Formats: sequence, C-alpha cells, structure tokens
Amino acid sequence: MPRITWRVEMRRRDFLASAAGVLTVPAAKLIAAGLAAERHFLYIVEPGIRNYVSYGGVGILVYDIDQGYKFVRRIPTWSVPAGQEPDNVKGVAASAKTGHIYVTTTKRLAAFDLATDKMIWDVAPEGGCDRPSISPDGSILYVPSFEGPHWNVVDTKTGATIKKIVLNSRAHNTLFSLDGAEVYLAGLGSTTLSIADPKTHTVSRGVGPFAAAIRPFTVNGARTIAYVNVNQCLGFEVGDIRTGKKLHRVEVQGYQQGPVDRHGCPSHGIGLTPDETELWVADGHNKAMHIFDNTVMPPTQKQTITVRDQPGWITFSIDGRNAYPSTGEVFDTKTKKLVIALNDETGRQIGSEKLLEVVMDGNKVTRVGDQFGIGMKK
Repeated sequence: MPRITWRVEMRRRDFLASAAGVLTVPAAKLIAAGLAAERHFLYIVEPGIRNYVSYGGVGILVYDIDQGYKFVRRIPTWSVPAGQEPDNVKGVAASAKTGHIYVTTTKRLAAFDLATDKMIWDVAPEGGCDRPSISPDGSILYVPSFEGPHWNVVDTKTGATIKKIVLNSRAHNTLFSLDGAEVYLAGLGSTTLSIADPKTHTVSRGVGPFAAAIRPFTVNGARTIAYVNVNQCLGFEVGDIRTGKKLHRVEVQGYQQGPVDRHGCPSHGIGLTPDETELWVADGHNKAMHIFDNTVMPPTQKQTITVRDQPGWITFSIDGRNAYPSTGEVFDTKTKKLVIALNDETGRQIGSEKLLEVVMDGNKVTRVGDQFGIGMKK
C-alpha cells in the first residue's frame, strides 16, 4: 500500500479554510502501487482567486481526469505562519521536458517535481512575480515582476535570474508562442502587446495600440493573430501579430456591463479551443462565458453558458474536449453541458485562475497543458 501522510496547517482557525489534514499520494507512490499507465490529471493551484482560502485553501489540488475528475491529493506549497494570510498565487506553468511544475505568488517562484511532489527550489525574484510562461524546451521562464517595471528571465534548473527586461508597463501576463520563437508581454499600464525575442531577450515590436490597457489575452498557434481583453470592454479586440495593427473590436451582444467583484473590467478571461474553432470570453457581471465562432474573422457570437461564480480565466484540456473556467467547473466543449463542478477533499466549492493539465506515463511527464487557452494549430 502507498504510504499516507497527513499535513496540518499552522493556523487552527483556518483548518477547514486551508484544507488542514490533507491526504497526499505522490504520483511515484501510485506507480509503485501498480497503478501506472498514461493518466491525465488536472492541477489547480490555490489560492488562485486573490488570496481567498475559501475557494480551496492552500496548495496544489490534483484531480484524475480519467476517473471523472476524482480528487486525488493536495500537494503542499508554502506554509502560512500563524496570524498571517497566504500570498496570492499569480500563475502556473509546467514542462514535460523538466518534469516540473512552476508556481508564482506575488513574492515567490518555486519548482515542484511532478513525480514526487517535492519542492525543487524556491526563490524570490526581484520585484515579485505575476503570471509566467515557460519556453517549449523547458529551459527558461519569463516571469513578470508584480505589476512592476520589468520581466525576469529565469533559468528553470536553478531559479536564477539571467536577464531583466524593462518595459515600465506594469508587468502582468506572459505567453510563449507555440513554437517558442516569440514571447508576448502584457502590462496593466500599456495598450500594446509587446513581443520579445527569447534568443536575445529584447523587445523590438508589438501589437496595438488597443483601445485600453490589455488584460488577459491569447494567440493562435501560427502566431499571426492576438485576441485581447481590454478595460471597459465586454468582449475583446483582435490584432495582427505580423503587421502589429489592431484589426477588430468585438462586443458581446444581448448582455449589459455591470459591477464585477474582481479585476475591475467586464471581460477578464479569453481562450481559444486547441483546434481554434471557438473563442471563449468571460463575462464577470453576468457570470457567463460567451462563445464565439472563430472560423470567421472577426469571430461571431454564437452561444452563452452560465457559470456558478464570476469567471476570471479560461483554459482547456489538451484534447480540447473540456473547458476549464476559473469557477471550478468543467464543461464539455461540444455539447456545452456541465460535466462536473469540482470540490476539494473537504467538500468545499473550489475556484482558481491558475490551472493546467498534466499527462503522466508511469512516473514520466509526457505532455502538459497551459494556463492560457492558446491555439494549437501551427
């Protein structure tokens, strides 16, 4: 039988809120127990909605996709000292090349081994951290400072910063292109999506300007089109990555903007299905995901699904069958029906804007998804 360990959080008053006594069964132990085969898991990092432990406590929640999203274990991340609140988790990335998953908070960046669940290194990059992205070869991370002036380029072997890129744009979101040839850098203080060359770690061009500061965004696999949420827009704008020009503004029809609980913008969340046929767009006020036909340009609105909480992010399973809004729900992308609403091991409703899929074959990571709903057509 695999060894079972129990971990008790330091703050008694947050025992339930931060999932105190947690069952942890590392992937390597499952293999030893004779359960090895290619398996698909959803990794959800908490607290992934601000620092609210009410959405799933603290740690990395692991769900078995092949077993109907059954809860598997909670991986400990950072301990929370008594009397203190946890730091916001800002982003997550993973690599099949390294076999590691990388998590950022407002202050720290850590690597965890996906086979053993052990923390490999833990660093505090200059300026803190926001949402990072990893190169396809797994060698470097681009890590934005926490709404600061620069991005840190980090060596994934050690966590050491090897370069700093200063844009003075209130660094926020980051995404490598599918082929690793470009890195897209978005700041809360900029209307332009900057494009970095990961060979030289320099920025020489961008896409925009868009109508307002860029919030979440995504790109297609061919790195020709960018889709961006911007402030004051229920919907999105589209830009041509090749020419750098803004092409279209698409506003959601039939729904009104209104107050939102978080992020301060009507749409905070946008993603392409892997086959790039659909674009899913978050609507905070109406607690909905609006789905657009992306086989035409500009994309056209075709369907809306309601969700259980304000959505602030969207990504998808590697095979494109399931959609993962930040509300902790799983939707079938074909039927648009709810597959399951996830809870943690205490039965608490979870939610997070930091999640991705990991595929294991034995104790080897074979494929990983992305926190961004990035297009996969080359």
